[in-house]
Amino acid sequence: MKPLQRHLVNTSRKVLCTAALAASLTTAAVVTSPTTADAGESEPSPDSPQATDRGDARLDLPAPVADPQVPPTTGTPEGSSGIPGTALDAYKRAELSVAAALPGCKLPWQLLAGIGRVESVHASGYGLKMDGYTEKPIRGPQLNGNGFAEIRDTDKGEWDADATYDRAVGPMQFIPSTWSKWGADGNGDTKRDPNNIYDAALGAGLYLCAGDRDLSDPAALDRAILSYNNSREYVNTVLGYMRQYKDGVAEVPNPPAGNYPTPPTTGGLPTPQPPRRTTPPPKPTPTPTPPAKPTPTTPTTPTKPPTTPSTPTTPTTPTTPSKPTPAPATLAKVELVGESGITAEAGAAFSAVPRVKAVLSDGKPAEKQVVVFAVEDDTTDGTGFGTSDSLVVRTDEQGIAVAPGLKAGAKAGTFTLRATAYDATNQFTVAFKGTVTAQPVVLARTDGGTLPLEAVAGTSIKGVELAATAGGKPVAGLKTTAGLVEKDEAGKWQPVKPEAAGKVPYFKGAAEGEKLTSVALAPSAADGKITVPELFTSDVAPGTYHLRVITPEGVALILELKITAKAEATPQP
Repeated sequence: MKPLQRHLVNTSRKVLCTAALAASLTTAAVVTSPTTADAGESEPSPDSPQATDRGDARLDLPAPVADPQVPPTTGTPEGSSGIPGTALDAYKRAELSVAAALPGCKLPWQLLAGIGRVESVHASGYGLKMDGYTEKPIRGPQLNGNGFAEIRDTDKGEWDADATYDRAVGPMQFIPSTWSKWGADGNGDTKRDPNNIYDAALGAGLYLCAGDRDLSDPAALDRAILSYNNSREYVNTVLGYMRQYKDGVAEVPNPPAGNYPTPPTTGGLPTPQPPRRTTPPPKPTPTPTPPAKPTPTTPTTPTKPPTTPSTPTTPTTPTTPSKPTPAPATLAKVELVGESGITAEAGAAFSAVPRVKAVLSDGKPAEKQVVVFAVEDDTTDGTGFGTSDSLVVRTDEQGIAVAPGLKAGAKAGTFTLRATAYDATNQFTVAFKGTVTAQPVVLARTDGGTLPLEAVAGTSIKGVELAATAGGKPVAGLKTTAGLVEKDEAGKWQPVKPEAAGKVPYFKGAAEGEKLTSVALAPSAADGKITVPELFTSDVAPGTYHLRVITPEGVALILELKITAKAEATPQP
């Protein structure tokens, strides 16, 4: 799958947020982290408020299972900087989708790649497929309290195939209960599946951005990774890979399923560590306290009720209820402007510029609304916006978002152009159906001539060669037919009647004396050349005739043939 430099969002296709955006905008992941990044500093106490939504941070969870490709030291890890193409695409799509919905977060895709590297080695070895799923499921061990935290089943086995206890699932290792809140649709297929790397990467991105975090702030970045896994070693390892990927990354093919180690047992849950102590804390010695002697109480004399009637209070004037403040308008829909179908020739720009309109709940235009245009399901070999298959724009004062610069791919095919806008709780999507047609074939004489092909009656016309091109490039393998034609009463070219054979220039057939007015030509060569067989003119009356070379699609070239009479012999004196 192409990297996001060729299609930045698409997210989609591959590409876009769902109602999980609401959680990312409204829920803050509160964490307590060290004040410095010093690896020797005490980690947060199990009793500190780690209010993360990936699970209960006070669970006694083990550290992640060691990955032989992940060095145990802190600092920048060593190893290949290659990332499988599908995983790389998923991380970059998630970055752009989060940027569209939460521009203040500044989530770098390299952070997601660092987490994906530590959690599942980018789903390598599990048979990562182009659609984001894996041939082999990625599941952590059963969280049954036996060496791990005890988390009873929360999803009825829907995601982790375990109806008794939960397991961490997918490339980014989500606990099912966490996924129920942060799950997202990263590839626009209307599903939210933690086992799909597109969905998992977007869900992880939304989780990391919770609480209005700005991940360009090193302290906020540190807290975000700690909220994902409360381990200083985990943070250092993720940051090491993130920096490595920022220095450059190579896209590599998706590897087949292999024999990789079991993914981390924490499922990305925080791994709290107790404070370091050199001596155990002293135990308090209880001091017995003698029981207090009971003190008798003296009964009190009941008071007499008042005999004087109380003065009636003055009735209050009812207040006029204030009018409720109407709720602010929210994004209600996105609709197409113009036709839903767009068409262009291969390699050409689309003359019809895609446009959509964003509308608020009060019917007014949604001004400055972020809209993501993403090319998906492309069979045209490269339809997109320059080097990207995605474009992020904002609507104007009329709520209109325009996607200029869309150029058709190199070959005929179809694609979907999806336009998606977000608010705090929903996404709204419309789609254009795109068609790319092949560039028209052009037939021309290789000698560049346009004058009639001449011959004397009784001779022949040979050596006629044509060239087939499309977009200035040769067309190989093009099938054509050559035949004598004449115009009908309506001025249209029609094949000559069969009985005209021998009265017009003709081709020789395989049988002795066979005369043909039409033959199938050999397919065009690699250089687009087409050779017309020899045309004979025996017994053909002088005059002007026409030969048509035509493709199955109806592209034709008319060649004019001029047959002149034999010269009269000059009598000898």
